Amino acid sequence: MKKVITLCLFAFAMILGSQTLVAQNSKLDTMKEINAAASKKTESLRKYVKFSSDQRDQVYDALKLYGQSKANAAGKDITEEEDAKIEKQLDDKIKSILSDEQYESYKAYLLEN
Repeated sequence: MKKVITLCLFAFAMILGSQTLVAQNSKLDTMKEINAAASKKTESLRKYVKFSSDQRDQVYDALKLYGQSKANAAGKDITEEEDAKIEKQLDDKIKSILSDEQYESYKAYLLEN
């Protein structure tokens, strides 16, 4: 009888563990998508705006943070004001990274795409 109870508890623990793994995999997939999108946009911006490797890394980090903020907001019911705040944070971060001339090129890029 003890063996049957132990086996049932073990099976129950395995079922709970598999649900946790699925949840972690979806978060991992989301992070991979965010990183890939940030990388792709950084490279296209780099061709258009022409910035240094150091600036490229900073722009990538800013775009990655932006993607994470958007992903966190996607599951919630956010207002236009909160969405505008996320957009402004990205714009302010990019403005602090790039020179005035590069920032103007960045704005032109956004209007085209």
